[in-house]
Amino acid sequence: MYVNNLKGFIGETVEIRGWVYNLRSSGKVRFILLRDGTGIVQTVMFSPTKDSLQFKKFDELSLESSVILWGKVKEEKRAPGGVEIDIEDFEIVQVSEEYPIQKKEHSIGFLMPLRHLWIRSRKQFATLKLRDILIWKIREFFKKEGFTLVDTPILTPSSCEGTTTLFETEYFDQKAYLSQSGQLYNEANAMAFGKVYCFGPTFRAEKSKTRRHLIEFWMVEPEAAYYDFEDMMKVAENFVEYIIQETIKEGREYLEILERDLSKLENIKAPFPRIKYTDAFKILKEEGSQTPEGEDFGGTDETIISSKFDEPVFVTHFPAKIKAFYMQPDPENPEYTLSFDLLAPEGYGEVIGGSERIHDYKLLVKKLKEHGYSEEDYKWYLDLRKYGSVPHSGFGLGLERTLSWITGIHHIREAIPYPRTLYNLYP
Repeated sequence: MYVNNLKGFIGETVEIRGWVYNLRSSGKVRFILLRDGTGIVQTVMFSPTKDSLQFKKFDELSLESSVILWGKVKEEKRAPGGVEIDIEDFEIVQVSEEYPIQKKEHSIGFLMPLRHLWIRSRKQFATLKLRDILIWKIREFFKKEGFTLVDTPILTPSSCEGTTTLFETEYFDQKAYLSQSGQLYNEANAMAFGKVYCFGPTFRAEKSKTRRHLIEFWMVEPEAAYYDFEDMMKVAENFVEYIIQETIKEGREYLEILERDLSKLENIKAPFPRIKYTDAFKILKEEGSQTPEGEDFGGTDETIISSKFDEPVFVTHFPAKIKAFYMQPDPENPEYTLSFDLLAPEGYGEVIGGSERIHDYKLLVKKLKEHGYSEEDYKWYLDLRKYGSVPHSGFGLGLERTLSWITGIHHIREAIPYPRTLYNLYP
């Protein structure tokens, strides 16, 4: 029996296996808050004498001791989950040593090396349960929309997002790199399956210490043949609306644990407002940003722009010089691209980056050369423009940034079980 099923067994005797989340004594009554991975239940034992065998066993317990207990389920609206268990008997599996994370405030510097234990705490547990829900909602959306999941490699022979953030490794007698993105392979997949997505870990060797950056993070990347820039933005906004609303629906209890203001999420409905890069810089100038026009936004810039809106906002048509080589130039002004970022409100910044891709062979060769890349390294990618090339578009959504926004947590490191940041590789 699991805690999340107890409401269906009122009046019955059940067995629960779990860990001690908290302990409390009051006269002839003892309380064990027991967690089992699905939730927390209050369990109660009574004895007219304080030296009963059960109370003696109770006195052996400590936080995070593992136990198996048997008892009758009863309704109790004041208890966590609305039920509690009257203990008939319990067995100690292991008495935990003194648990390092106590019921008091701890610093992040103290907690991060104990991440393997910290994930047991209530708010970390709720955040990671919401991560699980969000992942399934992402997959549901693409299944409903007819996209095929096609996996892309982790080890790659070349760069996708620029060479400055590559992790290099040896691949027998040649160099290889940890994937920055599955996009290039996804373009090949789209030419075979039409509408595809990949979903997996990506790696960026960015020496950044902001609350929005991870070295290793998960990204979902759809790509679709015959989809132009506008088509893919429609997919992006419908996708974001779906995963937000469905995660609220299924994960409300966990969002309440995190004390998230749900009204700000419930209003997230497509379509989303759109502004061009040049208009976004007008906003930044008015607010005194020091970022030169023509450069990419910093985190503060994204916050300034998104603060002007109560919902996500698309910023479109970024300068070609700050974007990747594969982005289709704007036919009205080739100095800009048919690209878009989706900025989340409440200061959470970019959650999606996407574009229409260059589908013309000669133009792609030209762009590769301008960026200093070798044609030979991208021969297979150029093949896609020689054998049945079509206009196509795609985007990437960062899972952890999106989860941070949904949950309202301050730092992205809590949106992944074991974060990899600039100075954190343990545990």
